[in-house]
Amino acid sequence: MDLIRSTAACVIQQGERFLMVEEQRGGPKSVFNQPAGHIEPGEGPMEAILREVLEETAWQVSLTGYLGLYVFHTEGGQTFHSHGFIAEPLSQLDLALDPDITAAHWLTLEQIRALEQQARLRSPLVLKRIEDALSGPCYPLAVIRE
Repeated sequence: MDLIRSTAACVIQQGERFLMVEEQRGGPKSVFNQPAGHIEPGEGPMEAILREVLEETAWQVSLTGYLGLYVFHTEGGQTFHSHGFIAEPLSQLDLALDPDITAAHWLTLEQIRALEQQARLRSPLVLKRIEDALSGPCYPLAVIRE
């Protein structure tokens, strides 16, 4: 029996650009994602996403809203429950990025849509979360009781 994987992802916008991470996933081309990752044992989703954003981008952020719970089923039969957040950037620290991350980029929505056309987004949730962040609804962080 496969376990459900619990993850968190964060849409971080500054002006007209969104903070994205580029990573190698074994294919010929890199893929792009929001800062995201698995929720570790003993963590709640908010603690996990703050850790993941710092590890993957070296940015400290302030969570401002909850997009909701996204349920994603892969072609391989895995199920992910992904908590979507919105955050504002506070400061970038001088830290090494997670070894799985090639680089962090600030990209426009048009650039992200172009990456989707090239099949270079890590999952369909990447663009969905950005579109949801731009159009709402967004829920208060208090809906999560950690």
